[in-house]
Amino acid sequence: MQEKKLKKVAILGRPNVGKSSLFNRLARERDAITSDVSGTTRDVKKRIVTISGNREFEVLDTGGIDYGSELFSKVADFALRAAQEADIILYMVDGKTLPAEEDRELLYKLQRQNKPLALIVNKIDNDKEEERYWEFLEFGAEATFPMSVSHNRYFNNFYAWLEEFIPITNEKQPTEDDDSSFDEIVRDINTVKEEEVNNQIRVAIIGRVNTGKSSLLNSLLGEERSVVSDVAGTTIDPIDETIEHDEHKITFIDTAGIRRRSKILGIEKYALTRTTQMLEQANLVLLMIDATVGVTELDERVAGLIEKHRLACLIVINKWDIRDDKTYEDMVNDIRDELKFLHYAPLITISAKTGMRVNKILDQITSIYGRYKQRISTSKLNDALREAIRRHHVPSHNGAVVNIKFATQYETKPPKIALISNRPEFIHFSYKRYLSNFFRSKFDFEGVPLDIVVRKRGQRVEEEE
Repeated sequence: MQEKKLKKVAILGRPNVGKSSLFNRLARERDAITSDVSGTTRDVKKRIVTISGNREFEVLDTGGIDYGSELFSKVADFALRAAQEADIILYMVDGKTLPAEEDRELLYKLQRQNKPLALIVNKIDNDKEEERYWEFLEFGAEATFPMSVSHNRYFNNFYAWLEEFIPITNEKQPTEDDDSSFDEIVRDINTVKEEEVNNQIRVAIIGRVNTGKSSLLNSLLGEERSVVSDVAGTTIDPIDETIEHDEHKITFIDTAGIRRRSKILGIEKYALTRTTQMLEQANLVLLMIDATVGVTELDERVAGLIEKHRLACLIVINKWDIRDDKTYEDMVNDIRDELKFLHYAPLITISAKTGMRVNKILDQITSIYGRYKQRISTSKLNDALREAIRRHHVPSHNGAVVNIKFATQYETKPPKIALISNRPEFIHFSYKRYLSNFFRSKFDFEGVPLDIVVRKRGQRVEEEE
C-alpha cells in the first residue's frame, strides 16, 4: 500500500511577527528559537504535527522575508521557495502595527500561487485589541484570523479552517487505552526511537563558527538546504534533513557554530544550548576542522562534547583545497596529538565547496554506525579476553590474586563490555585501557567509543562505576 503524502503548511511573514512561536505552538514544544531579535530564524525548519487526533501534516517554519541586506535577501528566497513547495500558506503579520504596503504586496504575490492561504494577524492579546484586526481585512485575503500565539487565544476558527484542507491520515478509531485518543498528538520526525527502527542514523554536524558545516550539508544533500554566508554565525537554529543511503535513513543536524563563551551574545547563547540538546539526540558526529587553521583550543572543547555524550565520530577536515603546504601526515599527527581522546575517530579530508571526497562521507557514516550498534558474541569476546590475559596477566594487588572470569557485552550504541572479576576494585585503569586496545585490535570498532566496566558476579552492570 502506497504511503499517503502529507500536506505541507508553510508559515511566512516579515521578521519578528511570531512565525516560530506559531510553529512551536503547533508542535506543542519549544523547538524553534524565539526572540525579539529580528531575523532569529534563518533556515527552514520542518516538523510533522497531528491535530484533531487524526489529521497529520508537515509544518514549515521559514525565516523572515526582508530584502534589507544580502544575507536576509537569501533568507527571504528560502522562505518563498518553501511557499512554492507547500500546499497551504499561512502569512503572518504583526497586529500591533498598522498594515504595511510591503505585507500587502507579499500577500498578493503569494495569492498568485492559487493555494489555500490564510492571513494570520498575530499579537491580538485581548478583546480590546481585536479592533486592530479589522484594519487588515482590507487586504482581501480569502481567510483572515486574529490570533495571540503567546496567549494561546483565538485558535478555534483557525483550526477549523485548516482542517478543511488536511485529510484524515489514520482511519483507525482510537480506544480508551490508546494514547492517540488525545485531541492533539505531536510527533517529532527526528526523535523516533532508534530501538524500534535500527537503520535510522542521527548525525550532528558540529564545529567552530565558519568551518563549513552548512556548505557540507548542502553538498551532501545536493541542494541548497541551509543558508551559507561568509558572515560568522549565520546558522542560528539547528536544521535537519533526512536522506536515504545504503538502506539507512540519515538525518543530518546542521548545528549552530559554537563561539568562545565570552563572544556568545544574545541569540547565539540559545544556539549553543540547542547544539548541546541536539547532541543528546545524535548517534554520530561529524566534527568539522578547518584545514587552514588546524586544531585550536576551542576545537578541543567542542570535541569534548563528543566524549561527554559517548558518540560515534568522523573527523572531517574541510577546506583541504585551500590549505597551506602542510602535508596530510603532518595534519593528522597534529590532530591526533591535540585530540587524544578521539583516537578512535577516522579522518577524511574534503572540500565542501568543491565537493571533493564529500560523497565518501555517506559510506563512512553507515559503516561507523554499523560498528556503533554491533554486538560481539560472548564466545568470541571471551576468546579474545583469554588471549589478552595470556599475553599480559592481570596485575596482583599487594599480593592478592586478581582474576577476570569472563567478559560480556551488555549494551550497544556505544558498545559496552562488562568484565566479571573477583576483585573489580583492584583492576587498574591502565589494564582496562590495555584490554580496550586489545579488543579494538580483534574487532572493528573504528569510529566508535568503547566502554569497559568491571563488576563482581551478580552485580548489576547498569550501575555507575
